[in-house]
Amino acid sequence: MRFHTRKWVKPEDLNPNGTLFGGKLLAWIDEELALYSIIQLGNPRIVTKHMSEINFRSSAQPGDIVEIGIDIVRFGNSSITLKCEVRNIMTRATIITIDAITMVSLGENGKPQAHGRTAPVPVND
Repeated sequence: MRFHTRKWVKPEDLNPNGTLFGGKLLAWIDEELALYSIIQLGNPRIVTKHMSEINFRSSAQPGDIVEIGIDIVRFGNSSITLKCEVRNIMTRATIITIDAITMVSLGENGKPQAHGRTAPVPVND
């Protein structure tokens, strides 16, 4: 798993229980997946088509730092399927796992469009 982005858990990221709000974490994940897919598919018009089961395994507290990891599962003709893990750098605990997220490259007409790439683009850590 390649970990690309780190986020600092701040007071505005918390739920009523005082821990990281799951919706905020999912927004961070979706944004990171979109940016990664734009780089991989060479197209700024990317949408999230599908997310498999989202498994919340632990949480994060205010002041914790979490990091988002992404790996490629499948490199399709107009899409890329990724998996994601978010972990807490402070505790080393996995916070969330998602086994399959499909991101699709769109043309100007808003329909899926072949991206023309035959292999993933190397990404520096």
